Amino acid sequence: MKHEFRWKTAALGLFLMLSTACTTLYRNHGYVPPEEELQNIVVGVDTRATVDDVVGPPSTAGVLSDGNYYYVRSRVRHYGALRPEVIERQVLAISFDQADVVANVERFGLQDGQIVVLSRRVTDSSVEGNGFLRQVLGNIGRIDPSNLFGG
Repeated sequence: MKHEFRWKTAALGLFLMLSTACTTLYRNHGYVPPEEELQNIVVGVDTRATVDDVVGPPSTAGVLSDGNYYYVRSRVRHYGALRPEVIERQVLAISFDQADVVANVERFGLQDGQIVVLSRRVTDSSVEGNGFLRQVLGNIGRIDPSNLFGG
């Protein structure tokens, strides 16, 4: 009787471990302000300071010499022992003119490996051709942690 109870307990434990290992988990990385907050930013009127107050400073800014703001968000699906898969990427680019006034507010996504404009409010040429934007959308999720620390 004791052996049968142990066997059933072990089988139940193994079943629970296997069923939870195959559960899909979603993780969100980064931050892109919601559209409701972006509606409060007026192209050609608001400044860098206003953007900082309304939506907050981004984690990626000043990478390029022009100091544009880039907000980046990714959604990653983890399923069991399979490699994590990036299922959504979004970049919000806010560019400024020489007087630090908002010149463009553009939202980009990635579909089928191509950059897709999701929304755009611009006063001059877009930032779509920037190499930085293409790198951000193309490389998120392709980082190998073993290479980060000389491993």
